[in-house]
Amino acid sequence: MENCIFCKIKDKKIPAEVIDETDNSLAFLDIMPINKGHVLVVPKDHYENLMETPDDVLKEIITEVKKIAQAVKSATGADGISVINRNRRATGQEVDHLHIHIVPRFSGDGLKPWHGGKYA
Repeated sequence: MENCIFCKIKDKKIPAEVIDETDNSLAFLDIMPINKGHVLVVPKDHYENLMETPDDVLKEIITEVKKIAQAVKSATGADGISVINRNRRATGQEVDHLHIHIVPRFSGDGLKPWHGGKYA
């Protein structure tokens, strides 16, 4: 996809702080981090979202997410890690290329989970 920012990063047309790279995935620092150490993991092939990504690619991506999450927690001294994926505009997805956020979390960082409700 010629207009996809993540494809441009993969193709080295746009610079990024790459954390790790496999044959099929790329992990790099988010340019608008929620907390220091916020990383994105993307497949190198263009898939718009989780539902459109082949299972074999998802398996590799989630294994990479686990590895990077452990490294980010260790490197930042985070108290925990949030792993976030959004699919389609209604959820807040802004780039139509599957990406998974790895966000180091710290006690008292002010980030709140969404509010819950009850079923009728």
